[in-house]
Amino acid sequence: MAAKIVRRTGDKLVVEVEIDLSAKSMLSKEMAIREAVNEAGGLASSDALSTFDTDGSPIIADGVKWTSKGKHTEIYECPYGSIVVPRHVYQSSTGGKTFCPLESGARMILNSTPAYAKTLSYNYAHGGARRTAADLLESDGRKVCPAYIKNVCDFLGAVAAVKEDEWVYDLPDDARRATSVSVGLDGTCMLLIESGWRLAMTGTISFYNDKGERLYTIYMGATPEYGKEKFLARFDRELARVRKLLPNCEYVGLADGAPENWTFLAPRTDRLVLDFYHSTEYVKQAANSIFPGARRENERISWVDDRLHRLKHKHGAAKRLLDEMTDHLSTVAAKHREPLQQTVTYFTNHYQKMGYAKQLVENMAIGSGVTEAACKELIKQRLCNSGMRWKEDGAAAVIAIRSLVLTGERWTQFWNRIAESGCPCHKAYKQS
Repeated sequence: MAAKIVRRTGDKLVVEVEIDLSAKSMLSKEMAIREAVNEAGGLASSDALSTFDTDGSPIIADGVKWTSKGKHTEIYECPYGSIVVPRHVYQSSTGGKTFCPLESGARMILNSTPAYAKTLSYNYAHGGARRTAADLLESDGRKVCPAYIKNVCDFLGAVAAVKEDEWVYDLPDDARRATSVSVGLDGTCMLLIESGWRLAMTGTISFYNDKGERLYTIYMGATPEYGKEKFLARFDRELARVRKLLPNCEYVGLADGAPENWTFLAPRTDRLVLDFYHSTEYVKQAANSIFPGARRENERISWVDDRLHRLKHKHGAAKRLLDEMTDHLSTVAAKHREPLQQTVTYFTNHYQKMGYAKQLVENMAIGSGVTEAACKELIKQRLCNSGMRWKEDGAAAVIAIRSLVLTGERWTQFWNRIAESGCPCHKAYKQS
């Protein structure tokens, strides 16, 4: 045995570690060091976990008296390996399920310590269970079953979803200095086992200073849902909390041309802005109709560059461009008219949301790239890798955890909440 506890003084623990450095290569010596340190960490973790146990006297939980059935050993998982801990197990006078105060007091996640569960879920948010297992084995010498990783993370994802409204997360100081807030919605497809390719939703709330610098972004997502009512209700609650904290900011609804986006954003923001880069594609489409063919390429490029510059920097340019393109409808050849008509229709529906010059003068965003990137980072990069198909509960757990991780300080706050008040499975108790 390489490690042993040599002394306890109050809350201080002294662990002695003996490390065999007889191997010839530095790599082998490092592996020996890691093994010894893991052993020491396991001893310390076992001792620390024992401090959350009772002395065996009766307790009151859920208004009922519970008595100890004696100490029983259990195998727990911590960052340094499996540890065996004897602890009191209780049962009420009516029988039924047993209760372990140590597990509630220490905020165990299934049979994992909080730090280990945090490590597993953080890695799982970025890669699959097998990848997480391989990473832990390589980096920490910690062997873990992929099925165990998934169980822990599914549990934590469910906790994040259940506590979403109860655990109100604080905005960081940077976000509180924002002068404008950009709100966006978008969707991207993912593959479900039972229903095939469906649209998963993402939403972002981004905070900007008066120089137009993005300070912080809240990411939210949801598995595919017919009607999107649940996701939109969640997103609405989150936005309402932000508006209550920052009532003096300018709130900008920034999205692509999907009608349902504006239905949601119009009553909840101060102004609406159509993503500039979607507008750009339609202007290019119109140019192909007005200046068709290879011989007019230079004309076409020049026209696009000029009109996009005006659209971006000149007040009222969108309406003037709409009028110009409408006039061209009567002069272009019939075979080129349909794409131009599509652009005219698009501008007719949205030109009032193309106040890009005003946005730029006020150092506000004109592109919905943050929200579109959320589709990629929150959904695509994790849930749409080669061969991946999902059950809804499993996908929901990943999205819930990944949203917390991507939203910066929220990940730390989530674990602080667990440390403070526990999960729904953690029962409060007191000595009888």
